[in-house]
Amino acid sequence: MLQLYETILHQCQDQCELLIVSKHRSIAQIQAYYDCGARDFGENRAQELLQKAPQLPSDIRWNFIGHLQRNKVRAVLPYLHRVCSLDSLELAAVLDKEAARLSRTIGVLSEFNLAQETTKTGLAAAQADAFFEALSQFEHLIPEGIMVMGPHVEDEAAIAAVFRQARALFDRLKKNYGGPQFTICSMGMSHDYPIALREGSTQLRLGTILFED
Repeated sequence: MLQLYETILHQCQDQCELLIVSKHRSIAQIQAYYDCGARDFGENRAQELLQKAPQLPSDIRWNFIGHLQRNKVRAVLPYLHRVCSLDSLELAAVLDKEAARLSRTIGVLSEFNLAQETTKTGLAAAQADAFFEALSQFEHLIPEGIMVMGPHVEDEAAIAAVFRQARALFDRLKKNYGGPQFTICSMGMSHDYPIALREGSTQLRLGTILFED
């Protein structure tokens, strides 16, 4: 699988970064990718992150990609490089407060549910402007972009349409609200990342494909 990792890195070239989704993976599996140069990993459960992070190198850039409960923020924030799943102002307020307590800032991606699937969390596209206007009040949060999941369908045209919408939303938000660090349009997972690359993703989130035997 390390060879596949190198192949995908080559496909990404300078267009996007590769975030390795390490949920449910062992310390040894994560360390193997670290030893190959990977530094960006994604976890979606607070307890799993808290168990793994102290056992792995301190320069790993941990990204939280799942739904983050507000009562878990204080515990996980010391380990986090970025929160990719910001979906409410209530969570933003807690992140801002805890980041201030630690005298630091934290990068955030706003999560959008553009596929409008009831099983997924995230903001609606219609909420984008009001949400980003409100985000400006939080001095310790750095908006770095958006995160979007493609629809869970086989129709590649339908997946591409959602990713195209996501890229257009990212471009508009960057123009109207983004600073120099607003660079991440995170879309594309193991089953649909080639489509996401074609539609302008700047961050792939790959797990299953990189850990298959």
